[in-house]
Amino acid sequence: AAAAAAAATRPLAPSLPRWLSDCGLEWKQRHRDTEIETQIDRGGAAPASQARAGRADKMPAVVMAAGKSVGFSKLLEQCETQELDAPGGIATPQVYGQLLALYLLHNDMNTARYLWKRIAQAIKTANPELGAIWSVGQRVWQRDFPGIYTVISSHQWSDTIQPIMEELRDATRRRAFGLVAQAYTSISADDLAAFVGLPVEDAVKAVLEQGWQADPSTRMVVPQKNEPPPVPQIPNEQQLARLTDYVAFLEN
Repeated sequence: AAAAAAAATRPLAPSLPRWLSDCGLEWKQRHRDTEIETQIDRGGAAPASQARAGRADKMPAVVMAAGKSVGFSKLLEQCETQELDAPGGIATPQVYGQLLALYLLHNDMNTARYLWKRIAQAIKTANPELGAIWSVGQRVWQRDFPGIYTVISSHQWSDTIQPIMEELRDATRRRAFGLVAQAYTSISADDLAAFVGLPVEDAVKAVLEQGWQADPSTRMVVPQKNEPPPVPQIPNEQQLARLTDYVAFLEN
């Protein structure tokens, strides 16, 4: 009984009202929200714990994710907290899905792999979107840039995952432009388009706006070489990951 009471007052994933109903707790949720609103209407302040819980339950994940990098980082913290606080350490499929997608967005592949391994097989089987997210993760792990764009565009994502996948696609595209600029002295327009996931005309137009050169007769593109900024001190693991990116990119 104590565990059930604690679960009822804990902030839940933003998209879970139907889960509350399934557990027979929907009335308690509405009653708690009504008490908060009544107390505020009377000029008082809602208890801090209740106010935080009410806001967390009502805030849609798609809204929280709309703040781009800052919003996604905050959403990641919230999902990690919800997984840690979940009864028995087993979070909801929505929380797992957002966590997995956010780790991919932050290019934190080791953490993404560990998360995928600890999600119960029954949850994976009952929620095919988790497998689709991990399909994207496999392409990220393999540094298969065209494959990343293909898997993202071929799946109908839920409202909580769609904004994260769109940002992952855009972040991958920016990363690809940067890698091409650093790794190539020239590249064919077709290869460039495949790396950045755009039609050839759009890819060439985008790089021309950045000061690159393009030869229509040979269909070759010459990246603009910028002066590299001072290299900050970064951990050895990140240096190794960055070097692996360059090598894998050249091999592909």
